Amino acid sequence: MSSSDIFIGETIGTAVLILLGGGVVAAVVLKRSKAQNAGWLAITLGWGFAVMTAVYMTGSLSGAHLNPAVTFGIALKDGEWGDVPFYLAGQFLGAMIGAALVWVAYYGQFQAHLTDPEAASKPAVEGPGPVLGVFSTGPEIRNVWQNLATEALGTLVLVLAVLTQGLNEDGKGLNVLGGLIVAFVVVGIGLSLGGPTGYAINPARDLGPRIVHALLPLPNKGGSDWGYAWIPVVGPLIGAAAAAGIYSLAFA
Repeated sequence: MSSSDIFIGETIGTAVLILLGGGVVAAVVLKRSKAQNAGWLAITLGWGFAVMTAVYMTGSLSGAHLNPAVTFGIALKDGEWGDVPFYLAGQFLGAMIGAALVWVAYYGQFQAHLTDPEAASKPAVEGPGPVLGVFSTGPEIRNVWQNLATEALGTLVLVLAVLTQGLNEDGKGLNVLGGLIVAFVVVGIGLSLGGPTGYAINPARDLGPRIVHALLPLPNKGGSDWGYAWIPVVGPLIGAAAAAGIYSLAFA
């Protein structure tokens, strides 16, 4: 696959991933949404279906990594780093596009939610604003080592599943069955390990939309919680490195 195929595939795939994944969160949490209060199960299933849709849509173009941690894990396994910049560029751009499209799709709901008297009466803060969870993750209990460990463990499971079950013949991306397996793994991670931090398990999925949250003209949006933002980036990379190490020791 060419560098342009990788960049285009990762941009489209990650945009679709965030549009559908962020979209289910918006549907569940925003006022005046028909799916409001549908619950955690709806969110975890929505993210799993988002992964499956994006993988099958763009797997033939780029291998559908859609996640810098997956790209990092595969590069560590193979020792090939030449295409990594094209993967990362597409993933972060796609994540930002997808987050902006969630805002477009739910524009009225964002306005209704953030202009509600309860939200409008709260002062602006540097921590997480009232709709930041639609865009990026945050912990229920702020404990740096626990939050970092939770993100690392969730990503370890994801990347090890990709490396052992999901790669196509050239080892560069997900095959047809692998895409389905990984989608179910993402649901499982969300149900089992998503409670403490919201399971970013993907640096682009968290950082790209967080930047969009900071830039969008949302009324009473509050802060983007930049003090926490490094954990959903560093934690998944630690988990990916651990997964690649386990793969090399036990499966290679």
